[in-house]
Amino acid sequence: MTVPDAHQGQPRKAALAAWIGSALEYYDFFIYGSAAALIFPKVFFDESDPATATLLSLATFGVAYAARPIGALFLGHFGDRLGRKKIMVFTLILMGLSTFLIGCLPTRAQVGTLAPVLLVLCRVLQGISAAGEQASANSMTLEHAPAHRRGYFTSFTLNGTQAGQLLATLAFIPIAALPEDQLLSWGWRIPFWLSVVVAVVGYVIRRTLEETPAFTQQAATEGVVKLPLLVLLREHWADVLRVIAGALVASVSTIFTVWALAYATSDSVGLDRSNMLWVSALANLVALAAIPLWAKLSDRIGRKPVFLTGAAGSAIMMFAYLWAISTGSYPLVLILGVATFGIVYSAANGIWPSFYGEMFSTRVRLSGMAIGTQIGFAVAGFAVTFAAEIAGPNGDDWSAVALFTAALCVPPVLAALTARETHKVPTEQLGLREPQGAPGRETVAA
Repeated sequence: MTVPDAHQGQPRKAALAAWIGSALEYYDFFIYGSAAALIFPKVFFDESDPATATLLSLATFGVAYAARPIGALFLGHFGDRLGRKKIMVFTLILMGLSTFLIGCLPTRAQVGTLAPVLLVLCRVLQGISAAGEQASANSMTLEHAPAHRRGYFTSFTLNGTQAGQLLATLAFIPIAALPEDQLLSWGWRIPFWLSVVVAVVGYVIRRTLEETPAFTQQAATEGVVKLPLLVLLREHWADVLRVIAGALVASVSTIFTVWALAYATSDSVGLDRSNMLWVSALANLVALAAIPLWAKLSDRIGRKPVFLTGAAGSAIMMFAYLWAISTGSYPLVLILGVATFGIVYSAANGIWPSFYGEMFSTRVRLSGMAIGTQIGFAVAGFAVTFAAEIAGPNGDDWSAVALFTAALCVPPVLAALTARETHKVPTEQLGLREPQGAPGRETVAA
């Protein structure tokens, strides 16, 4: 007679919690990107100089990425000390609150330069939240997943992120269609206010999830690490560097989502903003299907070949997508946008949670993923600002931006080529560098 496994069903529940939580949290995060490209230059900055206003608005988008490494140090430390579940709940509440407050901010016309200052402060809180969100959700799903399906189960976190981006885009489509005066006065605030629902729903879902068996066993046997950062830098410094380099592939997402949207709707191209939002929506819809398929493939053939396909392929496809925008042909933009972001980029985006997470042991996994990814993501966030500068005074030098994006895909390719293949390594052996109980392991009882 088979004894029921208390852990049975938890992998699916962890994946669902990661998916829903990430979708709701990244809805908050990405509505800021749409607003930074379409609304904030006119609401929070000086309209007399549109180019500078757009540049400053896109810079505030990058501010959250600058805050991410700081949040990663803090949340990674406590995630490896206190557990994955507590960080998942905390990040969701922080994101919901900071996003709701953005919707309540006074404009530049009402309070002058205080308006962009308050906007940046709220954006920093969003960045701190995002720093712990993916790392905790990825660690949770990876440590709950069956060893032979870690790629598939961890992909639900990024699948949820894509769903959040899709929801954010869909929320802005009817808002962007409002008359200009209504859009700039009250319409843009509605998607931000909906974050209250985001926080409540996500909190209820994540509170019911159990802590991972791997973390529970680590805490009960060896104890948790006193200072995860010190152990991480001593034993996993090369892997941290690989994750930082690999995370630069996120530049494809930020350039596609923010800079390309601003470029396409600028006077030099003149594509309709609602139509461009539909490109993003459809690309994300395709990504929802592509991500788990790429992840399943990585469980069969390995993480490295799938990640390399996404990173190298995205470098090439961004030239095609930005060229399509320059032609002003909406059918071309739609087809190449879906191919670039929905299919090719999803190969790297869908499997990095397992690829990066498998580089680290349980005791420092959340710190390793959080710190490594968030430093790389910080560069990716400011890639939008650099792109706005590289694009020239008229903001229309798309080829320079495409070349810049392709250059940022080179470090991820090198990182993958030098990494170990881990898709067949048992979960309990991931990231081990020395025998259990070896000298130098500074742990404390849970």
